[in-house]
Amino acid sequence: MLLSFKIDIHRIETFIGPVVTIIIAAVVAKFLNVLLHRYIKRSARVLNVDPTNYSFLQNTVSLLVFVGAVFFIFWNIPELHGIGKTLFTGAGILAAIIGFASQEAFSNIISGIFIVIYKPFSVGDKIKLLSNGQSGTVEDITLRHTIIKGNENRRIVIPNSVISREQILNSTIKDEHIQLYFELLITYKSNHNLALEIMQEAALKHPLHLDLRAVSEKMEGKEVVKAYILAFEDKGVRLRANIWAKNDADAFNMKCDLLKTLKERFTKEGIDIAHDDSVLELKTT
Repeated sequence: MLLSFKIDIHRIETFIGPVVTIIIAAVVAKFLNVLLHRYIKRSARVLNVDPTNYSFLQNTVSLLVFVGAVFFIFWNIPELHGIGKTLFTGAGILAAIIGFASQEAFSNIISGIFIVIYKPFSVGDKIKLLSNGQSGTVEDITLRHTIIKGNENRRIVIPNSVISREQILNSTIKDEHIQLYFELLITYKSNHNLALEIMQEAALKHPLHLDLRAVSEKMEGKEVVKAYILAFEDKGVRLRANIWAKNDADAFNMKCDLLKTLKERFTKEGIDIAHDDSVLELKTT
């Protein structure tokens, strides 16, 4: 009788253990899913992407939790040790095969997740890849790749694992305003003071230039556009004007207009542009 009672207790304990483990696994999976769902929803709103693109992550988390619970049950019940070892071995081999076959795909997915988390760029940002000079507007960020709309309305599709290793110039991550460093090289015999006045005047008249001075700077009389001599070079005197624009597109358009205007004005005033490969170099930062 006592032996039968002990056997029944042992059977009950054996049954209760797996049930408790499954319940705990369900609670943990639900808790992790809620946290992940909130984070994905918030990140998707920031990145302007469909949160359902990342719903597989929630299912993956639940699957991993329950698989771990099953392995735990098999490992802790003596009668199931043999089956548990077989499952562990089979799962390890299967995971190795899948991991090897899908290494690149998983790499892109993981990189996509890190892009969502750390946000080096978002949909709508104007970026430039420093390694090859490709630039454009981020149009979409998927699980496998990032799509950039180039200047010629062509799409540049870059795997997430590749773009995550790139050095990126992001013109809109915090502030879209661009300070245009407009540079020209004139000959030493030219009137540099007049050239600086013309550069400053042309910039101030352009409709795309911005006055971003603080109130205190305006009261102090700080110049809206600062024009100055940057350097003395072999071919001539390098001049620079610092001009603010609303964004990268306005800066580019203003650059083109100023080049035309200054070429005409310099020719009229007898100011010679130095003959050098970097004569009309213009940089933006």
